[in-house]
Amino acid sequence: MESFEDKNLLMAGRIAEKVAAAGGRTFYVGGLVRDHILGRDNKDVDIEVHGITPEKLSAVLESLGEVTKTGVSFGVFGLKKYEIDIAMPRREKAVGRGHRDFEVDVDPFIGYEKAALRRDFTMNAMMEDVLTGEILDFFGGREDMQRRLIRHVNDVTYREDALRVLRAAQFAARFQFEIAEETRKLSRQMSLKDLAAERILGELNKALLKAKAPSLFFEEMRKMGQLTLWFPEPEALIGVPQSPVHHPEGDVWTHTMRVLDEAAKLRGDTAYPEGFMMSALTHDFGKAVSTVIEDGRISAIGHEKTGIELARQFLRRISNENRMERYVLNMTELHMKPNMLAGAGAGRKATSRMFDQSVCPEDLLLLAKADHFGKGNAEDYSATERFLKERLAHYQMLMSRPFVQGRDLVEAGVRPGADFSEALAYAHKMRLAGVPKPEALSQTLAYIRKQRLPINETGSHDA
Repeated sequence: MESFEDKNLLMAGRIAEKVAAAGGRTFYVGGLVRDHILGRDNKDVDIEVHGITPEKLSAVLESLGEVTKTGVSFGVFGLKKYEIDIAMPRREKAVGRGHRDFEVDVDPFIGYEKAALRRDFTMNAMMEDVLTGEILDFFGGREDMQRRLIRHVNDVTYREDALRVLRAAQFAARFQFEIAEETRKLSRQMSLKDLAAERILGELNKALLKAKAPSLFFEEMRKMGQLTLWFPEPEALIGVPQSPVHHPEGDVWTHTMRVLDEAAKLRGDTAYPEGFMMSALTHDFGKAVSTVIEDGRISAIGHEKTGIELARQFLRRISNENRMERYVLNMTELHMKPNMLAGAGAGRKATSRMFDQSVCPEDLLLLAKADHFGKGNAEDYSATERFLKERLAHYQMLMSRPFVQGRDLVEAGVRPGADFSEALAYAHKMRLAGVPKPEALSQTLAYIRKQRLPINETGSHDA
């Protein structure tokens, strides 16, 4: 059975044959060509059709299936049931400061080199003939990839789209390439203030979720002088000192970058990879405002609490996802607890309370592991990991047992009201302590009587 990717590539070949019969030529463009040369998988099939009119291309596509024309004014077509971007060569001219503020002029006879000129980086400007496999490389993209270098194609066109600054950084992280100094220099002069937040988040997520070393995204943004506007909280960690005993790796920025790269090794095991990687980024934000030096000793007491508001303002700048905010703020607040409790050999009640506070206990333990290995003197973690996993299994066992619920209290005669939640909270404490349900119900009812909460001793509701 052919894969969806094979299906798209086969259709690209059929389109190219019909285009050739009509007097045109079809190329794979963009990331597909780049990743083909690098030996990397890429499921995005983008083709560009030269040498025939839009009307002829439309007729070719209609002979192959149902055509989608939502982007036809920009020279972009599609086929239903296929994920192929079918574009015609075009010129783009900036008419505003936003990412989408471009005037587009479709010109199927513009010529191959001029068509490639609008691409962002040399490694993305190569074109591969769909039928022959010939690669056209007008700007040295193959050589730049051999040098592991990200270099812009053209000064004028590069300046017209500020998103390319972030694209350069995320490509650097994903491919572990270096940005050319001339591209960095140009990027330092560009303003990112007119970019939409969702575009920032999109590029950040590519680095956080696809790169082996997400830290390179931030390191390159730092080198380009582009952290301040969208990433002031991470930037504030630069130069913030840490105890050399516990953090010989250096300042909080260095530690955070190391944690990001450690977290990238674990993100595939998490329930919420995007939130997990964001948590690795935000976990020590509070140190920027909590760090003090007294008698030569460096400490950041309470940074896990002060970091909550800083993480919130960072997230709200780039995202409006409630799930993300709830998860990241919770992980930021609790990130120190697993290793602290393990180090102290804390009892099961303490670890169960911690897991109960967590939105995702399994991910919390993975963040604690990344935090540990983000230190320059990280020791073997196997004993700590065994301890925490055993405690998590115990907590999960407690949560799987029958427990006192609201309906149990109602059946016992407790009247729902303003104090009902207090009774349920007490019952939950019994559950965390491992008290069997019958005994927990008895103790909860005794607690209610002692606190003089509303209860009908006959087991029926009061009139």
